[in-house]
Amino acid sequence: MSAAQSTAAELAALRHANVPRGVLTAHPITVARAQGAHVWDLDGNRYLDFVAGIGVLNVGHNHPRVVAAVEKQLKNVTHMAFQVTAYQPYLELAAKLNRLVGKGEPYKSIFLTSGAEAVENAVKIARAYTNRSAVIAFRGGFHGRTMLGVSLTGMSQPYKQNFGPFASEIFHTPFPDAYRDMTTERALEALDAVFATQIAPDRVAAIIIEPVQGDGGFLPAPAPFLKALREITKRHGIVLIADEIQTGFGRTGKLFGFEHSGIQPDLVTVAKSLAGGFPLSGVVGRAEIMDAPLPGGLGGTYGGNAVSCAAALAVLEAFEHDGLLDRADKLGQRLQAGLRDLAKKHSIVGNVRGLGFMQAIELVTDQKSKTPDPDRAQRVIDSARQRRLLVIKCGVHRNVIRFLAPLVVSEEDLDKAIGIIDEALSAESVKAVA
Repeated sequence: MSAAQSTAAELAALRHANVPRGVLTAHPITVARAQGAHVWDLDGNRYLDFVAGIGVLNVGHNHPRVVAAVEKQLKNVTHMAFQVTAYQPYLELAAKLNRLVGKGEPYKSIFLTSGAEAVENAVKIARAYTNRSAVIAFRGGFHGRTMLGVSLTGMSQPYKQNFGPFASEIFHTPFPDAYRDMTTERALEALDAVFATQIAPDRVAAIIIEPVQGDGGFLPAPAPFLKALREITKRHGIVLIADEIQTGFGRTGKLFGFEHSGIQPDLVTVAKSLAGGFPLSGVVGRAEIMDAPLPGGLGGTYGGNAVSCAAALAVLEAFEHDGLLDRADKLGQRLQAGLRDLAKKHSIVGNVRGLGFMQAIELVTDQKSKTPDPDRAQRVIDSARQRRLLVIKCGVHRNVIRFLAPLVVSEEDLDKAIGIIDEALSAESVKAVA
């Protein structure tokens, strides 16, 4: 049974029979093709895609630079394994990212396949460099689905379930959230309490933080908090890891989210939009730290695949020549303004937040109590899909709707998406009044 001959219902049945229920699919449609900020299902229905592979397609579906680079690389080398022989796309990509992240300082890069792999290797590198074992992460943070990734992740559901026991020497501390009264000052006090009661700072190898929490609810880390964290880690010889897997490559209006605060991390994990839809991740870090593991301690069969590296070079070329950072900033301002208008109109929108073109709305039962309302968030998402807009949720309580449109989306389509969310919220507001 080919996809061209199958109905949507037949494919849904095929999925149910052959794919485990643990692999959740947010929207009950099957996509046949995609371009830019649009996807089409098997019946030819066109949707505005404001998920973009969960922040993977900042340059859009099938970007012409990426397609051309991949087609060219396919005719040369598709895979060699960098541990066997080197190849040019890997070396060129490492050099470019080292310049972009290091900003003149000596940095080095390793390439892997998934974001979780990047996080795991960053922790290994930090432990090798410091000869310490403990890692501090943040409540609400998301760092992957491997056992170490889940251990670092600061949410219980759906990620931890009954999958334990989890990795040891992982400690969680609160992330700033002004909407729920967790100020920078209180968050720093909580970190001090972790040092005083759970793990001494001289036993901590690394602190890992997302400049904007992604799956945790699109919470930006305040610049004063990141600066204080940088000072604390320097004072105690702790490696500071910036998890840029969702925030990287233009999503926040700068190439990397940490740039908004002016800090310089020791290690940066990258993935998602790095390669325009092709599986590729990496760790970019200070050369002396990256060189800590002995030869053979780092690697992976598919890490830094030649085709994916060629795609990533094309992505960086798009940022260099196509004005995508300026566009992300302008689109972010437009989206945030539209969402703030919706918050004034709909009492179930408790908060609008984000950085650059990484924006979200938090749905609550009412703005006074701030009680999370995940059921209503899901209904708004479903209603938006019926109106041909794809969005997904996030947040510790799954009551936050996030917007991850490609940076190439048109202003017209952005306004259309805001209008669709308005309609979906209006339907829920009527139910709330009734």
